[in-house]
Amino acid sequence: MPQPDMRLAALVLAAGGSTRLGRPKQLLPYGDGVLLDAVLGLVRACPFPQRIIALGGSADEVRSVVDTNGFDVVVNDQYTSGCSSSIAAALGCVHADLDGIVLMLGDQPGVRVETVEALVAGRGNAPIAVTRYDDGIGHPFALSRATFRALEELHGDRGVWRLIDRLGSAVARVRVSGQVPRDVDTDEDYRALLAAAESA
Repeated sequence: MPQPDMRLAALVLAAGGSTRLGRPKQLLPYGDGVLLDAVLGLVRACPFPQRIIALGGSADEVRSVVDTNGFDVVVNDQYTSGCSSSIAAALGCVHADLDGIVLMLGDQPGVRVETVEALVAGRGNAPIAVTRYDDGIGHPFALSRATFRALEELHGDRGVWRLIDRLGSAVARVRVSGQVPRDVDTDEDYRALLAAAESA
């Protein structure tokens, strides 16, 4: 759970153009709504002092369907260049009194509130903290304000991962139980996500 001495904003990345899927993955039916509804519900269940969502591809359609109440909405017109551009576009919206961001994916509804709380509690003074699942590293990530300049200079979809690699041992790896939650890039991913949700 975010602590008073390291208050963080949630940043949900939901700007992708869903080129591999062929339709807006943010709006795929999931649970009682659509995929992005589930992620925003998770974020609302966490005690973040600020919530931000980055939209891009199909932004108008997403806003007409998804309830973004309580989120500062940033529209990234450069979304085709990768999610690094969405992060850069959103950093200027982070409240000045906050110490950084928790980065979450708009197509990854399986993240648990307990995971977010463990990540933030286990971050310590590290510039970046990542979630270490049983089968590897995955989102969410916590990034301190000290990383913002570096984040603004990243490019492509793997920019944050490259920054994590570059910082090496300075990155806190917070252990949580379970597998890295599924995200959705293809129809196969979506079917697998639905099957996992039905069996949970």
